[in-house]
Amino acid sequence: MSTVRAPWLKSYGDVPATLNYPEGTMKDALESAAWQYPDYTAYEFMGKRTSYEEAMQEIGACARALRAIGIRENDRVTICLPNCPQAVTMFYAVNMVGAVANMVHPLSSEGEIRFYLEDSGSVAAITLDQFHDKFQSARKGTKLKHLIIASVKDALSPVMKLGYAVTQGRKIPSVPKDADALLWKDFLKRGHAFKGDPTVRRAAKDPAVILYSGGTTGTTKGILLTNLNFNALGAQLVSSNKCFTSGVIMLSIMPMFHGFGLGVGVHTMLINGAQCILVPRFTPDSIAGLIKKYRPNFMAGVPTLYEAILRSPASRDLDMSCFKGIFSGGDSLSVELKKRFDKFLREHNGTIEIREGYGTTECVTASCVTPEFSSREGSIGIPLPDMYYKVVRVGTEDELPYGEEGEICLAGPTVMVEYVNQPKETADTLKRHADGMTWVHTGDLGFMDEDGFLYFRQRIKRMIVTSGYNVYPSQVENILDANEYVHMSCVIGVPDPLKVQKVKAFVMLKPGVIPSDKVRNEIYEYCTKHIARYAMPYDIEFRQILPKTLVGKVAYRELEQEELQKTVSM
Repeated sequence: MSTVRAPWLKSYGDVPATLNYPEGTMKDALESAAWQYPDYTAYEFMGKRTSYEEAMQEIGACARALRAIGIRENDRVTICLPNCPQAVTMFYAVNMVGAVANMVHPLSSEGEIRFYLEDSGSVAAITLDQFHDKFQSARKGTKLKHLIIASVKDALSPVMKLGYAVTQGRKIPSVPKDADALLWKDFLKRGHAFKGDPTVRRAAKDPAVILYSGGTTGTTKGILLTNLNFNALGAQLVSSNKCFTSGVIMLSIMPMFHGFGLGVGVHTMLINGAQCILVPRFTPDSIAGLIKKYRPNFMAGVPTLYEAILRSPASRDLDMSCFKGIFSGGDSLSVELKKRFDKFLREHNGTIEIREGYGTTECVTASCVTPEFSSREGSIGIPLPDMYYKVVRVGTEDELPYGEEGEICLAGPTVMVEYVNQPKETADTLKRHADGMTWVHTGDLGFMDEDGFLYFRQRIKRMIVTSGYNVYPSQVENILDANEYVHMSCVIGVPDPLKVQKVKAFVMLKPGVIPSDKVRNEIYEYCTKHIARYAMPYDIEFRQILPKTLVGKVAYRELEQEELQKTVSM
């Protein structure tokens, strides 16, 4: 049997198998950190620092304003902001008043925003001034009563505010004076009318956050998560990282609408006395500048972030000795990319390796992480404290032996409540097994070795079936990525009347490599030596860039859709 609960304790240090978790809310956990570290910097945004004490004061003022405009316990409040102080303040203020924070990407389309507002039943929302018109159109016909408009300049120091006004700020249209919206400053003034403590007492297992994900079936769903889910994650991650101490600096790049960004990059840091460098948007070159300026100790991102750093000329003179932990999650980190980034770290004074994590938004984010200095090639790590893993035969609850491939299932204190308004999808994903535990059926293929190390293959539905053979795109991508010409690849299945599907590869070449038939033929020749004949790509298409999702994953579905449309039009 392969069910695992922190089996690595004997071999991998003194990380406890089980932890005690706070009984209160996320706001309570943050408040506890503020009591311990009132003068520490909680976050910095474009040069302006905010201490823990100041952060709690701002959260309290925002909570009073929410109560003043009528936000009640269990109301849904949409937060559609990049990583900025207002996003942090509003997130914890919503939690303070007992409401549920509905986290949405600010670059979402008007139709997507309307769906998020309707699906969550949000009665209030906050977004940036540059998205005002889009939100006003999207709110029509929804339950939204209050629209709060923030501006980046509101969170800047006086000097930075002036600079912003004459550069980026000039491009943003002013919000009309008669708009059905509250500007951030006016919203906060409403709070002066509320007297008393705005706090609504809530329990650890009360709903607190909605995050959106493709779920385990590929369609957008709202994932309802609790205070305990986030607080447990914060305790688990810190207990399994002995290099973590209060006052360390996290480069908070991943966005707060994503479980990885919110759970790891912000909440885990803030409830443990760390400092977040809030990054609203970035480029590979700007990341290099941030590393030079702030000398952060931790960074978390998706694999394409690390691929971009390797490509950036600005990274050539980086000193990476400041880092205690660099984490990759949200998508599969190829063996070749890990090797290249670890080599980059060694060549730039780094003393660590990039550590891969695995998880799903159904359990906030990571629930399995590579141990410090104990990676195994191809493995995504070992379970965090109190997290259970097992591998079952696909379509069943039958547990498989070590080494045998099947569907990855997980259980533990970070598992979601439900998919919002999706009882059937919830029942298909959350299943109570004969052991009495509720398991998330992830829809991912993988296996576990005898030491409890997990190995991810790919999404079950992403598997290519060609002429009766199963082809795993991630395995073909790993082989392609090891080629001397290839920087990054994406492999998909293309419909075929005879084979059902055939394999196609999209390839980004390394800087300086010019696309040509000669290069293509040499890659083909290389593939014939390393890839089974049935899994060979019938076509290799060169791309300057690969499409990305809003969180930076390679958007393989977009490539699939392109090919499907070509097939239909033929």
